[in-house]
Amino acid sequence: MIGLFDSGVGGLTVLKEVAKRLPEYSLLYLGDTARTPYGNKSPQVVASYGLQAARFLVERGARVLVVACNTVSAVGLEAIEQAYPSMPVFNVITPAVEVAARVSSHHRVGVMGTRALVASGIYQRLLAVHGRYQVTAQAAPLLVPLVEEGWLDKPETKRIVKHYLTPFKQAQVDTLVLACTHYPLLKPLIASRISRRVRVVDPAEATAIALEKWLTQNPETASTLSKGESRLYVTDLTPHTETIARSWLKRTITLERVSLD
Repeated sequence: MIGLFDSGVGGLTVLKEVAKRLPEYSLLYLGDTARTPYGNKSPQVVASYGLQAARFLVERGARVLVVACNTVSAVGLEAIEQAYPSMPVFNVITPAVEVAARVSSHHRVGVMGTRALVASGIYQRLLAVHGRYQVTAQAAPLLVPLVEEGWLDKPETKRIVKHYLTPFKQAQVDTLVLACTHYPLLKPLIASRISRRVRVVDPAEATAIALEKWLTQNPETASTLSKGESRLYVTDLTPHTETIARSWLKRTITLERVSLD
């Protein structure tokens, strides 16, 4: 099985892209809805939460892990890789960096993400491997609750998106990375309010493409992955969470409540 986890339901945007490209494989998803958001927590706490989530998925049969959380990918990935050195572990940052480096025409990249991700400086470090880039990073914490309320096209959301895009416009970025799993749901709104010359990078799509490519190149691992029904777990279950999940995935699903203690 392919295991994916996020701090909440935002990682379902990654699951949706993976399911679209790899429909033959069983997927395990864990959303830590009881402790979301991770973006305002310390790196140590985020790393410990990430390890708990990874352990949960591995114990239930995951043979490939996808860290479908930008914050854990930024500050907790190393701990997971050390705990599972023989297991393929994907994250949502590296594929997005590679896409941004490839499509950026003037090496001016914008990164919109959580406070923890922005504070980590990980995009600056990883882009530096590809060359000299001017990186403008902006935290946009208000967008997560707006997305979860389904306010994707409300006037209030449009005003807040406009506010968050101001630093990117001032820096004249040519590429903008939506570095939070909730933000791809706002991609049409963001794209319509940033210059048409700006390439908008969706890490969920980039991660699914990277995973598909890796499995094609590693058939011995791909052959061990089970096929069939996927399972979705959350650490806190409410009717609103179910509504969000079904709306985003655009299909009927069953969420199972579990504990990580």
